Amino acid sequence: MINRVILTGRPTKKPVLRHTSSGISVTQCNLAVDRQYTNSNGERGADFISLVLWRKNAENFEKFVDKGQLIGIDGRLQSRSYENKDGQKVYVTEVVVDHFSFLESKQNSKNHSSDQSSNSQTNDSYNTSNNNSATSGDKQNNTNSTGNSSKTVDDPFNGTGSIDISDDDLPF
Repeated sequence: MINRVILTGRPTKKPVLRHTSSGISVTQCNLAVDRQYTNSNGERGADFISLVLWRKNAENFEKFVDKGQLIGIDGRLQSRSYENKDGQKVYVTEVVVDHFSFLESKQNSKNHSSDQSSNSQTNDSYNTSNNNSATSGDKQNNTNSTGNSSKTVDDPFNGTGSIDISDDDLPF
């Protein structure tokens, strides 16, 4: 049987490290994962998935992961239940994280959170993390106010050009 979960998302808050009564490190947080489709208003929803990490993995997660940082998660789905203070049985489903990876640099993560709050992110350009200077003949490279180079990416699907595809090019 297979029980694997692979997610890409952003923590909704800074993870907090706790310890069990027997001294085992544990960290819990929620991961915001964008949904694939937009609603009728053009807004993209998100799912908030509970994560739990144990031992050294929990310590590293708390130490290095910040709110809003893009991370990849590899783990397994686990369901459990407990009785709350009112005597009601509560069921919990969460992802027990085996491995996590950083999917962007801290600089890009900080840029993402500031772009998200000001809604100034554009789809026409992207920032690179290196500071290569543009040659005099390269008109697509520009240097922005932070010293990073910026390139404009031509979108072949923006309606200004056409793409010729024959039936022989299609895999079906």
